[in-house]
This record gives sequence, C-alpha cells and structure tokens, in this order.
Amino acid sequence: MLKVEGVCKSYKKGGWFVKAWQQVLYDIGFEWKQGECLGIIGESGSGKSTLGRLLLGIEKPDRGAITFGGKPVSERSARRGGISAVFQDYTSSINPFYTVEQAMLEPLTLAKEEPKLRQSKIERLLVHVGLDASYLPKYPHELSGGEAQRVCIARAVSTEPACIVLDEAISSLDGSVQMQVLELLKGLRDTHRMGYIFITHDIQAAAYLCDRVMIIRSGRIEELIEVEHLSDVQSPYARELLRKIMV
Repeated sequence: MLKVEGVCKSYKKGGWFVKAWQQVLYDIGFEWKQGECLGIIGESGSGKSTLGRLLLGIEKPDRGAITFGGKPVSERSARRGGISAVFQDYTSSINPFYTVEQAMLEPLTLAKEEPKLRQSKIERLLVHVGLDASYLPKYPHELSGGEAQRVCIARAVSTEPACIVLDEAISSLDGSVQMQVLELLKGLRDTHRMGYIFITHDIQAAAYLCDRVMIIRSGRIEELIEVEHLSDVQSPYARELLRKIMV
C-alpha cells in the first residue's frame, strides 16, 4: 500500500555561500504491507528520521517515488485519513494554547467528522489510551510525558488511518512508560486494525512491536528481515547491533 522506489535525499551543507551537498539517503526501496508493523532501525545520523519525513510528505525526495494507495504522498489527498504520525517531541506536537479537547478535535474537524459524533469519539479514544474525560480541559503543561504522548497517539488514531508513522515516539519516555506505550500500541493495532511504521534506534522495542524490521546504516538499507528471523541477519553491522543488546 505504501511503496518506496529508488529514493535519494541530499541536503545543502554549510552556510549560505557553500555549495556542497551531503547525501543522506541512497536508493531506498521497500513496501509497507497494509496492517503490518514495519520497524525502521538505525543509529543517530543513519537517515531514518529523514526517511520518516519523506514518508509523511513533509519533504520530497531528490529522486525516486513514494506512493500511498498508488498516489504520491506529496499530494495531501493521498495522506488525508490514510497516514498519521506521532513524533518524539510530544511537548511541541500539541499546541501549548490548546486543551486536550481542542487538540483532539482538530484532526476530526479537518476530516469533516460529524460534529455530533466528535465528542463521544474523543472521550472513547482517551479511554483506549488509558486516560479519561477528566483530561479534556487540561493543557499540555499539565500533563506528564507519558500522558502527553498518549494524547498524541489518541489524536493520531482518531481519523482511523491505515498507517501511523511513529518517529522515535517512545525514546523520550522513562523505561516503564515506554513499555506501557508499546503495550498500548499493540492493543490499538488489534482494536482498530491499523498498521505502523515504527522508526527507532531501539532494536528491542522494534522486535517487541514489529512484524519486520529494516536496518538502515549511513542512508542505505542494510537488511530487511522478519522479526522471528532476526537471529539470522547476514550483514556484519546488523549482527553487531544484535550483539550489543544481548550482552
């Protein structure tokens, strides 16, 4: 359903008068299957977050194509209602002047959800993420990190997209809260029959949540493998990543 073909991406390096370019992604190609959870794993600087922005249509590739349902993701009509996102920085993901209720209503209003159904839907979604209606009048600064990220997840789920891109969505949370959010994501996937693209540097979290993992190194795909076969990875880099977490 989401198809990436021969994608390359570069950025200008240095100041205004410097003409050097740094290539971040090289000939990336893969398909995300509807309903699956695909992990994109890489260390800092590997290009995984750049890839996430391209998948969401926030940026465009220099070369190659990214399509969702056969349409370019750069077209808003292709993304609307089909792809949503949860980012690492939950503090800036919600307008600080919006209450939880206003933040939750925003995507539903854009999606033209029937006004009479919106209120009951956001209350139901808050319950699904372990919160309740008492959070509706609260502002972001009144929430803990875990609570704010749960609101972000509920908001992403609200339009019932086929795919949610989670870009380091748990890395800023404490260990126990990370596990709670992973469990939450598993449950929401079963309840709403949606899939995820889970971008992370944490191979253990990816192995817990995902069906397949794609390992990226220096802007190139190193390996793409089913989670149950992770121990059979072929590349030395992937084997070293696994060795680090098993020590």
